[in-house]
Amino acid sequence: MERAVAVGAGGILERTPSKGEQLMLFAKNFVKHPKMLGSVIPSSRFLIDKLLAPVDWANARLFVEYGPGIGNISAEVLRRMHPDAKLVLFELNDDFTEFLKTAFRDPRLIVLHRSAADVGRVLAEAGLGKADYIISGIPFSTMPEGVRNDIADATHAALAPGGQFLVYQFSPKVLEVLEPRFARIDRDFEAINVPPAQLYFAHR
Repeated sequence: MERAVAVGAGGILERTPSKGEQLMLFAKNFVKHPKMLGSVIPSSRFLIDKLLAPVDWANARLFVEYGPGIGNISAEVLRRMHPDAKLVLFELNDDFTEFLKTAFRDPRLIVLHRSAADVGRVLAEAGLGKADYIISGIPFSTMPEGVRNDIADATHAALAPGGQFLVYQFSPKVLEVLEPRFARIDRDFEAINVPPAQLYFAHR
C-alpha cells in the first residue's frame, strides 16, 4: 500500500511504496545484478547520516547522486536540502529508474537513465552549473578500469570549487581513482550497515 509523507522545506509530497515493496525490489535486483549493487539490502540510516554529515544544507544548491537504487539516500537529501536546490540522479538500472520516477513527487528532483560518466555533459546541457556535492555508492571495485577512470575524471570536473565527492564503498579500491584527483580525502567507517561500509569525503 502506498503512503504519502511531507518532505523538504517546501512541503513537497513524496509518495513511496511500503518498506516491504522497496526491499523486495532491491533484493530482486541484487540477485540479478550483484556486482552493480554490492549489498543485498539498502544503506542503513547510520551510514546515511554519517555520509551526509559534511553537507552545508543552507548554502548547497546542486546535488548529484550516482546509483541511487530505491532512493533511500535520495529521500534524505530531498528532506534536508534547500527549497531552491536540485537533486540529479544517475541510474542505469531500468527497474530502479522507473521506481524513482514514480515514487518521488518533487519538482526539485531529476531522474536520468544515464551513466555517471556523463555528469558534466548533463549538468551543462541543463544549465545547472557545477555540483556542490556528488554522492556515490556505485561499486568502483567491480568496474572496468577505463569506466571508473572516466567517472572519476567527470566527477572532479563537475564539482564546484570547494565541492565534495561523498563516497561509500565496501572495498578501498576507490582510493586508486580518488587519490590522483583529489588533494584532500577524509575517511570514516560505519559498522552498523550490511556490509560495514568505508566512507570517503573527497574535496575539490
